[in-house]
Amino acid sequence: MVFYFSATGNSKWAAQQLAAKTCDKVVSIVDALQDGASCEFALKAGEKVGFVFPVHGWRVPSIVHRFISSLNLLNYHESTYTYALCTCGDSAGEIMKLLAEHLKHLRLHLNASYTIVMPESYIGLPFMYLDKEAREKEKIRNAAMRLEKFSEWINESRGGEHLDKGALPSLYSGFLGGFFHNHLVTDKHFSVDRKKCIGCKKCENICPVDDIKCTDDNIPVWQHNDRCMTCYACLHHCPSNAISWGWFTSGKGQYVKK
Repeated sequence: MVFYFSATGNSKWAAQQLAAKTCDKVVSIVDALQDGASCEFALKAGEKVGFVFPVHGWRVPSIVHRFISSLNLLNYHESTYTYALCTCGDSAGEIMKLLAEHLKHLRLHLNASYTIVMPESYIGLPFMYLDKEAREKEKIRNAAMRLEKFSEWINESRGGEHLDKGALPSLYSGFLGGFFHNHLVTDKHFSVDRKKCIGCKKCENICPVDDIKCTDDNIPVWQHNDRCMTCYACLHHCPSNAISWGWFTSGKGQYVKK
């Protein structure tokens, strides 16, 4: 069983690629957390458990933490092979160490961890841009090859870390990750250009944490519900490119994994 969260499609693609090669069921974390949905799942004998998600500021996205805290896996044992794979634009830092600590607190474990580098989607800082088309294609091509190898290792229940941590992983996930989550994870800077907005309500429907509600004239309004992850799903999926996050994202384009 592969549980995934994806804002722009990178992690969804990775989860689907893995599941196709491991013959596992794919479960959307967003769907599992919807009101009335159950986070209880029964594992078959010998079934593996995987978590696939993007790196957010070199840390685990809050929605993944929330899901794991609510998760009840029936028939989960010490022998259950459990792995995690994260997608990132460059490096992952110590994200898997943080995930392992959270899992251990909930009496779950992590046998193996993997990273694949995918096209950049975070554009919330002045020096952060989307990848050029050639670089985007190169990343996807390399990611597909790594997934092919990783899926074989998962089928073999191989353990260990297979990560792109970066040069200073503790700094990334520590001080820099703290700054990111304390100052850059907020919906307060989102705005919509009413001249561009076509009133399709896609932003409301795509938001993974129900932080957007549209007015009677279909203009999106952010609810400040303290769950926004600045995943930019709303920005990247907007068909008229009408959403921005302050001036940082102005003119930087959009990315969605096709």
